[in-house]
Amino acid sequence: QVQLVQSGGGLVQAGGSLRLSCAASGSISSINAMGWYRQVPGKERELVASITSRTNYADSVKGRFTISRDNAKKTVYLQMNSLKPEDTAVYYCNADIRPYYYSKEYNYWGTGTQVTVSS
Repeated sequence: QVQLVQSGGGLVQAGGSLRLSCAASGSISSINAMGWYRQVPGKERELVASITSRTNYADSVKGRFTISRDNAKKTVYLQMNSLKPEDTAVYYCNADIRPYYYSKEYNYWGTGTQVTVSS
């Protein structure tokens, strides 16, 4: 079974930093796009950043967040600097993965981790 396992959430003061990690596990043939989303209660889940051969960021986090990946470790990271209270949300990782024994990619979600930024 393919899974995305997240770590790195927590509570920080405004202006602080956090690093989120998300590692894919299971019988995996390949991983294409990986990304991070966030969601607050009553709002739709929104894309924060994604990475293939290029990176893409939401306007609200450009210049503050950096997405990266380590293909050998099958892990995607989100380095979050200069955090603001409005960054408070549950952060979910996401990936397009082709498992062994399957001929196409499927989209997977992590279970989410809380990031809280205090003012």
